[in-house]
Amino acid sequence: MPENSPQSDTYLVVGLGNPGSKYTGTRHNIGFVVVEELARRHGLSFSQKQANAEVARGRIAGTPVILAKPLTYMNDSGRAVQALARYYKIPTNQVLVVYDDFALPLGTLRIREKGSAGGHNGVTSVIQHLGTQGFPRLRVGVDRPVQVQHSTIDWVLGRFTKDEQAVMQPTVPRAAEAIESILNNGIERAMNQYNTGEDTKEPRNKVKSEAQGSGIRDQGSEDTDHQPPATDHPSAIQNPKSKIQNKTNRWVEKLRSIYGKEAKAE
Repeated sequence: MPENSPQSDTYLVVGLGNPGSKYTGTRHNIGFVVVEELARRHGLSFSQKQANAEVARGRIAGTPVILAKPLTYMNDSGRAVQALARYYKIPTNQVLVVYDDFALPLGTLRIREKGSAGGHNGVTSVIQHLGTQGFPRLRVGVDRPVQVQHSTIDWVLGRFTKDEQAVMQPTVPRAAEAIESILNNGIERAMNQYNTGEDTKEPRNKVKSEAQGSGIRDQGSEDTDHQPPATDHPSAIQNPKSKIQNKTNRWVEKLRSIYGKEAKAE
């Protein structure tokens, strides 16, 4: 079978990051670290380069996989992802992207079947090149800066402190396990098992945001785009303006009872 023949059961697992020793160990490169750990656990090596990415091929949990680390730098990650998915004819719902998210508490994992970029420029690039938001992703929380003087660029391109390393040390193998679970049990079961803890939290301090160069904007958790209402019925979702109007009407009725019918709502 030719290498680029349709492989409907193959997964493309992509860790996002920046190439080069300058970025090794930075928060923004946690995607690289997770796929490297996944490769190590299964005896795979990134021994070839293809489509502007380092690639490792093999089987995990009985599933054929292609692990990739784009060499395009973060902001252009989608170019490598699109080229690999197209060459191996992998459907977008089997392109799993792993990346950092500072809107999540340190060490928190979040698996999603689809969603927005949440302000992450690497993911924005993947969405643009694939032409869809409908690909699964694993987000790894790296938290927000402690000090107000830190810009988001400095933060994500900085390295974990010793205390943070103690948290991330068990997080990386757990993230690899989460990917194994997706491949072995499906994404819904993996979500139920690994999506634990707080979804988002308030920043520890207000932080400056810079968009260019780092591959990241001021990230907000993408989960907020997909939170379901308390019930599926449309009437369960009430417009904030309607709430204000209802409250105003109640006051108008009270005023009418006191001053007469001339009182009215604006």
